[in-house]
Amino acid sequence: MSTPYPFTAIVGQDDLRLGLLLNAVSPAVGGVLVRGEKGTAKSTAVRALAALMPEVPVVPGCRFSCDPGSPDPACPDGPHAEAAGVSRAARTVELPVGASEDRLVGALDIERALSEGVKAFEPGLLADAHRGILYVDEVNLLHDHLVDLLLDAAAMGASYVEREGVSVRHAARFLLVGTMNPEEGELRPQLLDRFGLTVEVSASRDTDERVEVVRRRLAYDDDPEGFAARWAEEEGALRERIAAARVLLPRVVLSDGVLRQIAATCAAFEVDGMRADIVMARTATALAAWAGREEVTADDVRQAALLALPHRRRRNPFDAPGLDEDKLDRTLDEAGPQEDRSDDDDPDPGPDGGGDGGGGGGVPPQADGDRTPPSASQSDDTPSPAPESAPDTPGRPAGGEQQPVAAAEPFRTKMLSVPGLGEGAAGRRSRARTEHGRTTGAVRPQGTLTKLHLAATVQAAAPHQRARGRAGRGLVVRRDDLRQATREGREGNLVLFVVDASGSMAARQRMSAVKGAVLSLLLDAYQRRDKVGLVTFRGREAEVALPPTSSVDAAAARLESLPTGGRTPLAAGLLKAHDVLRVERLRDPSRRPLLVVVTDGRATGGPEPVALAGRAARLHRSEGTASVVVDCESGYVRLGLAGELARELGGTAVTLDELRADSIAGLVKDVTAAGRAA
Repeated sequence: MSTPYPFTAIVGQDDLRLGLLLNAVSPAVGGVLVRGEKGTAKSTAVRALAALMPEVPVVPGCRFSCDPGSPDPACPDGPHAEAAGVSRAARTVELPVGASEDRLVGALDIERALSEGVKAFEPGLLADAHRGILYVDEVNLLHDHLVDLLLDAAAMGASYVEREGVSVRHAARFLLVGTMNPEEGELRPQLLDRFGLTVEVSASRDTDERVEVVRRRLAYDDDPEGFAARWAEEEGALRERIAAARVLLPRVVLSDGVLRQIAATCAAFEVDGMRADIVMARTATALAAWAGREEVTADDVRQAALLALPHRRRRNPFDAPGLDEDKLDRTLDEAGPQEDRSDDDDPDPGPDGGGDGGGGGGVPPQADGDRTPPSASQSDDTPSPAPESAPDTPGRPAGGEQQPVAAAEPFRTKMLSVPGLGEGAAGRRSRARTEHGRTTGAVRPQGTLTKLHLAATVQAAAPHQRARGRAGRGLVVRRDDLRQATREGREGNLVLFVVDASGSMAARQRMSAVKGAVLSLLLDAYQRRDKVGLVTFRGREAEVALPPTSSVDAAAARLESLPTGGRTPLAAGLLKAHDVLRVERLRDPSRRPLLVVVTDGRATGGPEPVALAGRAARLHRSEGTASVVVDCESGYVRLGLAGELARELGGTAVTLDELRADSIAGLVKDVTAAGRAA
């Protein structure tokens, strides 16, 4: 077993370490989501936390880590007789993004269950993580069906495995820790709310601090055991402080005045539901225990709000996470009495001498030589998906360019889908063969049976009962009789936007409405778990403003900073889109594309621009690419050029008004029919 990097040797990242330590003190806080750019010690800190957790008493031989003091009465390995427990280290169980459902919840032997009535169950990762840490790296890339299972287990504290009337249940209470890079896409709101706390991390811009990070990492890589030994004393002191805070936690007083501050804060920031209030109360209590106090103060409430509320305030993926600290201070002042806001009686936070980082319980301890002040601004370093210089390419026209305009208010769009039946990643857009959904048939299983088709299995076994010597009421089932259910659900697609940013689009202030429409489609893509890409064209050429990604935030930011002007190289835009789709088909052949061209249909610049655009459109049609043209033409005189482009693409054309969900009927049917005609 490899030696983990010591938690106390991590340089900086005070918010990250504090969030993890508060969960170690009080697992009821509900876990922590770590958001930030790559290479910021997210995974290192999570893996190091397990070494600081107190040992867990378990029933000997129980695969589900039952507590000998109160064993689970429904434990599959039970019932457990009274016996002395044994202690083991707390586990950190990692859930891979590509894990199967059976790997997460466990597998039931269907053949033995049907033929023998035996619940032969192999535990999964949820059982391994019980009373420990469940760590999901790149949690935002987790498949929807695994997210649903995590939500159920986190809500109920138990995992259920159901297979055609045969069920197994076991306890599954764990500290959920997730890490993610926001550039790769956001989390579903349901899972986001399940994390008690969230912290933003970024690499320090302080030269001395960066030097110390490299120095320690190189020393660890050269001699992991020796490096860990040098930090053993600090690790032991921190472990003792966590244990002391756990003992103190039940004695911490949460006064009515503090509860009023918590409620007022959650109401002022308009968070949904009551989970935020509960998490803030638990976090403030843990902060007080961590600081060695028996009473929660207003500073604890303030720090708890900064950790528990930012991710709960997002209404859509384009909302920037964060909290208005001036508003927070005003709310606390208005809701709390003076005596609850005193901050001059904070005792020494612990034997290690760690200072408090300006908020309730303080920051985690560091060694004497590592008390470098944190970087001037953590949030300023949050990765920005849309640097302002992105549109300023050498091919941009020198004259006639207009400054970017703001997008109009987004609206709910009618669903666009790809025709036929796909086999791509699970999502919510187009029809596909999936692991979840309605049952459409049965086949012989290839490998492990996961979804039994009971009627087909019985039908296959029935003719052979006499030959197999059936004597009782039970059905004699062999491996060859088992049938796997085929299911139909929805998949996520690659939605590639090709946006006309030429001078003709700037006329009559249309660009604001166009950006609002594309923003609305991006929001729809986020909700349907699509990948998105953005190609723009103007002047003499087209450019890939955003390669295909799961981050609709990045696409929205690129769109917002998009200027207009110059001629309309429509053919260049379509050909650039063809290149992008060709590469993506090689990378992910199962993900089907949907081409969305946003233009008024004009083509200017260069020799025979209209004919060249027609040939580029027919190239997409010949490859069966499903397409929609959003017609941005306006005014009393309409040339119908966007409709002609849609016919060349083999797709359909809709106006900006028709794109609204409440203004058009049968759009999905039209897109599908056009695609089949192609």
